[in-house]
Amino acid sequence: MKSRTVSFLFLIHSIALLLSCSQAQEHFAPAVDPNDSLPFMTSHGISNLISDSGIISYKIVAEDWDIYTSEPQRWTFLKGLFMEKFDSTFHVEWHVQGDTAYCHENRIWELRGRVVILNREGTLFRSEEFFWDMDAHLIWSDVFVRITTPEREIEGTCFRSNEEMTDWYFDNAAGAFPVSDTENPQADSLRRPQTDKNVPAPKSAPPAHFTTPQSIAE
Repeated sequence: MKSRTVSFLFLIHSIALLLSCSQAQEHFAPAVDPNDSLPFMTSHGISNLISDSGIISYKIVAEDWDIYTSEPQRWTFLKGLFMEKFDSTFHVEWHVQGDTAYCHENRIWELRGRVVILNREGTLFRSEEFFWDMDAHLIWSDVFVRITTPEREIEGTCFRSNEEMTDWYFDNAAGAFPVSDTENPQADSLRRPQTDKNVPAPKSAPPAHFTTPQSIAE
């Protein structure tokens, strides 16, 4: 009789344990936000030639290169970037060096920190921020920019330039001029024209966190 009682109690306990497990609440972790995702690929100590439309267009040298394939797609260079841009004959049009760089959707570059650009004419552009739209063929900055040429220095804000960094413009500029220019310091102080054409405006708006450049008119 005693053994039957023990068996019956064991059966009741087993059924109760089974029911309690089946009714247990399941816990799920929250969905992973794309902004929290890890890079698809990370490279260290890279020196790569990059093509655009099947043509080698620029060279990248960086300590670290992170590639994110989740939306929005981007490249990040958090430990600095050195880049050379080539023309159609593979001559260097300009090179740029910055403390930090981002490439958004593989088309819009954002360079920050101590950014220096040197074009083939020997003109030096320095700022804490430059943007480059590869589709609109436009480079711009809305913060302070200093330009040094063999003849003079020009400082200002609201900088706009063509992609070759040869036809540039300031909305607000002040210059340091050689003695020969002091009699007429305003002459040709805001623009270094290379052609009679206007620098093109962007064909499409950059992402919302960018400051959209205005069209440049003569």
